Amino acid sequence: MIEWAQHIWRPVVEIAILAVGIYYVSTFVRGTRGAPVVTGFLLLLLALTLVTLVLDLQVLSLLLKNFFAFFAIAVIVLFQPELRRMLAELGSLPFFVSVHEQRENIEVIIKTVERLADVRIGMLLAVEQSIQLQDVVESGIPVDCEASSEMLETIFFPNNAIHDGGVIIRGDRITHAACIFPLTQRQDLNKTLGTRHRAAIGLSEETDAIVVVVSEETGAVSYAHRGQLVRGVTLEELRAFLTSVLVRAPRPRSMLDWLRSPFNRPASQAAIEPLRPKSP
Repeated sequence: MIEWAQHIWRPVVEIAILAVGIYYVSTFVRGTRGAPVVTGFLLLLLALTLVTLVLDLQVLSLLLKNFFAFFAIAVIVLFQPELRRMLAELGSLPFFVSVHEQRENIEVIIKTVERLADVRIGMLLAVEQSIQLQDVVESGIPVDCEASSEMLETIFFPNNAIHDGGVIIRGDRITHAACIFPLTQRQDLNKTLGTRHRAAIGLSEETDAIVVVVSEETGAVSYAHRGQLVRGVTLEELRAFLTSVLVRAPRPRSMLDWLRSPFNRPASQAAIEPLRPKSP
């Protein structure tokens, strides 16, 4: 009876582990810049394997077996930004402030966005979370002052010496301005997206920062988080999103939370629609 049970549960456990692994790998690959390359390569590899098995090609079979080690290295190279973000999240400690301070910081951002959007002044602002933006701040100018709407408006005012580039907020302080954010390499984005929006997506792909963007052409408000850009949001929608991410009770992250975090996607249709051309 025991041996029969072992013969049953072992395949079940193996199938469950493989199913979970395949699900997370497919979710991880989908929507990244390396997805088309991996898809095409897997189709080619599958075709070669079938031909090898049908025709019993010994040399080609040996080459395919030895090639899988190189394929693993290729995957690491293709998905370096995503893997780097996952490892950085795992090794970093969360930065906590009080709920009252978090809500005050959100209102500072909302007030700044409202004023700049009304007069169509461009803005690119990153709210640092658990992953420190050391690589980004090296390209910026140290500011180190209390975050206020007046100070942010002064920084982004046109013709200001430090208005061009991104601003980083850590806690309740503005740490750096005129930062150069990494541009996303994704090929599936709307061709009308400008440098600010591509920089917002690029930074959110490599870190867990929330990046808020105001377009100087239209005054439209957008935000990027975990590689996803949501465009044309209202102030209330932006406030609700910032509150849902920043205002939470401090608690240690479980392993399940970490496994799910790289694959989170905005649930609303607004996360998909902005990447399509909008009708006038």
